[in-house]
Amino acid sequence: MHKCVLLCIFLIPLLSLGQPNYHIIIRNGKIIDGSGNSWYYADIAIKDGKIAAIQRNLPGTAERVIDAKGLLVTPGFIDVHAHIEESIFQRPTADNYIHDGVTTVVTGNCGGSADDLATFFFRIDSMHTSINIASLVGHNTVRRLAMGEVNRFASPAEQQQMEDLVAKAMRAGAVGLSTGLIYLPGMYSNTEEVIGLAKTAAAYNGVYASHIRNEENNVLDAVNEAINIGKAANIPVEISHFKVGGKANWGRSKQTIALVETARRDGYDVTIDQYPYTGSSTNLGIRLPNWALSGGLDSLKVRILDPIEHKRIIAGMLEQLHSYQFSNYNFAMIANHEADTLLNGKSISQVNLMKGRKPTAAAEAETILDLMQAGGAQMIYHTMNEDDVRYIMKYPFNMCAADAGVATGKGVPHPRGYGSNARVLGRYVRDQQLFSWEEAIRRMCSLPAQKFGFKNRGLLKEGMAADILVFDQQSISDQATYEKPHQFSKGFRYVLVNGQLVIDGGTHNGTRSGMVLYGSGQSIVDSP
Repeated sequence: MHKCVLLCIFLIPLLSLGQPNYHIIIRNGKIIDGSGNSWYYADIAIKDGKIAAIQRNLPGTAERVIDAKGLLVTPGFIDVHAHIEESIFQRPTADNYIHDGVTTVVTGNCGGSADDLATFFFRIDSMHTSINIASLVGHNTVRRLAMGEVNRFASPAEQQQMEDLVAKAMRAGAVGLSTGLIYLPGMYSNTEEVIGLAKTAAAYNGVYASHIRNEENNVLDAVNEAINIGKAANIPVEISHFKVGGKANWGRSKQTIALVETARRDGYDVTIDQYPYTGSSTNLGIRLPNWALSGGLDSLKVRILDPIEHKRIIAGMLEQLHSYQFSNYNFAMIANHEADTLLNGKSISQVNLMKGRKPTAAAEAETILDLMQAGGAQMIYHTMNEDDVRYIMKYPFNMCAADAGVATGKGVPHPRGYGSNARVLGRYVRDQQLFSWEEAIRRMCSLPAQKFGFKNRGLLKEGMAADILVFDQQSISDQATYEKPHQFSKGFRYVLVNGQLVIDGGTHNGTRSGMVLYGSGQSIVDSP
């Protein structure tokens, strides 16, 4: 054999010894692997976007070594209830989620998704984001496409059209069907309509996620409806932002959780998610009677100008208010009113006085109609009780979900969009010891991964996608408040998404290594 060839044969192994074995090694970390098992110490090696090895005193070298001594190492959090359809394109770095440890979100909730999910996914994959994104297909979206916003049940032809739209979305990669049964136009559907759509989603191994029909006085009926839809359609159920609102209902969390426990005991896959706050956030329109919203905002404006209809609307609003045992609308805070941003952060009661009206519930109802005439508003409603929040949080099949979009720095939004996970870990796990760190991480990682079919995420395990957090359990805390919501959580030192550092030393470095996570029903999708 030629001397040159022999020399090369011997040199190649020697040269390879000088090359790093891995892209990143996280050493000396206290690992909570997401399964619910106890923590342990080990090193984690990452290569080609995946976890290559986990063991104590891991041999090998890496391009980057992170010393995690004294820090927790966990899987990235999976937020199963997001609304990022528009905001992700304004801020693809998704800073508020990343700084709260969230590496994957499920969007398309509350019945509202992108009209065409194939196009949506194509845009995400083309643009690149810092987080992984999956989506449900929204009932309100497909109903609007098939029927508009009319107040009636679907005809057989319309039902078929909606089912076809759901099937198309599932083939595009949706992970299930969502409903928002207090919103237009889904509020006008009956249970049978939703069952038909849920059956379609079930045929593609989807999940049924529901913002139920009522979260206040009729909450028990609404929880039962969601469970019964799951039973009839043979589909797993996720009840969104589980809560009980209105003073008249404080303490009923024991009844609502009991319904979920009974369903699970009977063999039905029912789980819930929750944000850790006593204030909710949604639009101003929910303060009006359902019938008044038929046809959308333009139709509502016409009704408001009609003296007889106007009087009926006010009467319905006051009836709802009194049934919740509130004397006025001081619990309702404006998060964003585009027509007049100076009103952001003020209560309806405050705005009413600014208009020179009397401090009565009827006058405040008139102020609400003025705001609706001007385009409506995003609101925060302080209607819940801390005891209920804690009781629901203790339930083991409950996931943390922010119910938020990508923060763009506008308005005075709910702080949950910035600090939900850090709040659970800092306030309820570390400070109040409501449950263990291992249990909290399980609910934020492997439980949602299992529910939504993310087979290679949610655990720290060799071969899994390297969505990983390194954080300080002593300093982890939410900073966002109702008064000053635009503040990132503290404590997350390093965040990796698909094996790439996105948070490095506490700072977002701009990396956009996220990807679309497609549901198992996906077929070949042609680029738009």
